[in-house]
Amino acid sequence: MESNQKTLISVQTKIDAPIDIVWKCWTSPEDIVHWNFASSDWHTPKAENDLRVGGNFNYRMEAKDGSFGFDFWGIYDEVDPNKLIEFTLGDGRKVEVAFNMTNNKTEVTETFEAEESNPVDMQRNGWQSILDNFKNYTECNYYQ
Repeated sequence: MESNQKTLISVQTKIDAPIDIVWKCWTSPEDIVHWNFASSDWHTPKAENDLRVGGNFNYRMEAKDGSFGFDFWGIYDEVDPNKLIEFTLGDGRKVEVAFNMTNNKTEVTETFEAEESNPVDMQRNGWQSILDNFKNYTECNYYQ
């Protein structure tokens, strides 16, 4: 018997910055373009974000050599400032991003439904790489 259960993947980091700074860096298009890529040969030249229930986001992700690109987009299902963002991606998968203060650090946990085209480990590693870039960007930005 085949199950319709979705495979959930979680990635997490702890950022040495206050939650309001972390939230701003996560949600501001001016910041998103600086961290939203999994490897240094990719970038996000354009980001749009209408952060409200029913609003949408669209991040243009491209290889720097111009060989490939795609729009990473979705619609917000829930927005609780400095705490939680839930959205549905363009392909119908659900994502939850939780923000929590723990020991003077902001913990960011992303949980998302796996897609079926790529191995789970590859998806986890890609999303974790983007989250690691976010941590590095936010900490450097915060301490300037």
